[in-house]
Formats: sequence, C-alpha cells, structure tokens
Amino acid sequence: MVRSFRSRLQIQKTKGRRGSPFFMMGVSLPAAEALRLDAMSEFTESAAGKISEGQRLTLQDVRSELGDCQRCPLGRTRKNLVFGEGNPHADIVFVGEAPGADEDFQGRPFVGRAGQLLTKIVEAMNLGRKDVYICNILKCRPPGNRNPQAGEIEACEPFLIKQLEAIGPKVICALGTFAAKTLLKVDVPITVLRGRFHSYRGIKLMPTYHPAYLLRNPSAKRLVWEDVQMIMRELE
Repeated sequence: MVRSFRSRLQIQKTKGRRGSPFFMMGVSLPAAEALRLDAMSEFTESAAGKISEGQRLTLQDVRSELGDCQRCPLGRTRKNLVFGEGNPHADIVFVGEAPGADEDFQGRPFVGRAGQLLTKIVEAMNLGRKDVYICNILKCRPPGNRNPQAGEIEACEPFLIKQLEAIGPKVICALGTFAAKTLLKVDVPITVLRGRFHSYRGIKLMPTYHPAYLLRNPSAKRLVWEDVQMIMRELE
C-alpha cells in the first residue's frame, strides 16, 4: 500500500504542482510531503501494533527484559534475583510477598519452611510444583525480611503483571496481605478479603493466608484449606 502511494505521488510530482491531489485540496507541496510522511508513519506504527498484539509474551521475554535488575535499591543488597518457577502455562499461579533468606540464597521462590508448607498445600490439591507457577510481588529480598516498600512494589509490579499475562492462568492465589492488596489495589485486611473470589484483569483471584502465617498460627490452616477447596472446584 505504501509503495503504491509513493508511486502515485511521484507521478503527480512529474506532472507539476497543479497535478497534485494535495494541491486540489489547497495544500502546498511542502505541506503535502509532510502529510505523506505522517501517513506512512501512522501506517507503519499501526501495522507494528497489530503484529505485537498477535505475538504472545513469554516468560523468557519477561525474564530477559528484567535482566540484572537495579530498578530499586534491593538490587544492590540481594544475592540472587528470584524470578519464579513452574509451569509456564499453569492454570493456577501462587503469588507471594517477597523472597526470604533461603530463596535469596537459592534464587528460587518458596523453598524455605513456608515454601515446604506451600508444597504440601499444592500436593493436597493433587498437583505438583511442576504443575503450578510460583512467584512473588518482589523479585529481590528486602533486608531482614522487612515488609516491601511502596517504591519497591512500584518498580517490580510491572514484571509481575507481564508474568501473569504470559501465563494466562485461570486462577491466581494471592498469598498474604501484601500480595492481595497489591494485586487488588485495596487497603483491606486479608481476613476480610479471603474466602471468596475477586477479579484481577478478568482472572479469578483468591486471597488467602501466607504459609509463613500458618507456621505461626496453625489454627488458620483450616481456613486456607477452605479457600483451596474453592480454587479446586473452580479449576474443575
């Protein structure tokens, strides 16, 4: 289409100023040339947009874009960046808060005591870690396992969003207060949020207690199991 447009314009130029279709609209040749370039640019950008829309982002793409991330101060204090792991096409994604000491050391999510409990929860669903995807709001460990700060979440969340877009899960399980509040953009306690599905960009999201909380409060395991059973029914 662009080549055809160029040819027609060149023909009009050889016929002279008054042969130009732009002249017939009262536009001078310099202005006409500018309009032509604008039209070509708009066409090219539109076509590029359509191509990008047809190509689905992959987790590898997201990881490559993240690189050796130094977008917030946590990049200077971490041992390893903890991107996430599991099935890149999982029906369910577990999203936690941030890596702990064990995760920072190994570069893998949920491998400490809380991670072992999460593994048991996944297995109780008749699944394995290879069947689900596990990641965190933050990709780097906050010093001393302190709570994530607003600036750190702001720097890291775009990559979580892209991870979820790449996976396209049926259900997201938000583990703990920070994961639930960050994804749902609300300031509501996990005690109020859990026990029912919410919507995250058209995906069903179930908030529940973080496995680390269950280690300190074993009585809450029953409530988490209720939440997990709702997820299992949804996946069926």
